[in-house]
Amino acid sequence: MPLTISSRACDIGFQRKVREISGQNFGKCYQCGTCSGSCPMGEHLNALPRQLMALLQLGHRERLDNANTPWICASCHACAVRCPRGIDIPRVMEAMRQVQLRDNVDKVDLSKLTPEQLAEMPQIALVSGFRKMTS
Repeated sequence: MPLTISSRACDIGFQRKVREISGQNFGKCYQCGTCSGSCPMGEHLNALPRQLMALLQLGHRERLDNANTPWICASCHACAVRCPRGIDIPRVMEAMRQVQLRDNVDKVDLSKLTPEQLAEMPQIALVSGFRKMTS
């Protein structure tokens, strides 16, 4: 996965918004991988938390917008408890979701769910998904 590092690719405004909303200094992360190793949702992510923090530090907004990590994060706090730098990673994930939602980016489209999926899905999961993933 090649990554171009340049000032043109860095979205400082996005970094500022995430830092402001989360109240976390994600710049302290040194990508030790403890968060990724303890994530119960790791196998479903297209970018592990460690990779997401690196992209956030570099301000790669486009790559971050394409990552499913903030949306799949279970907010179980396993990563935050084990983080040697004391970063509350679930708060950073929530902030990233909020920034995307403020830009009217919806991740769930009710019309694309089949009747079978709706019948099997617990109502609390449906409500939680709509709160978390739609603007």
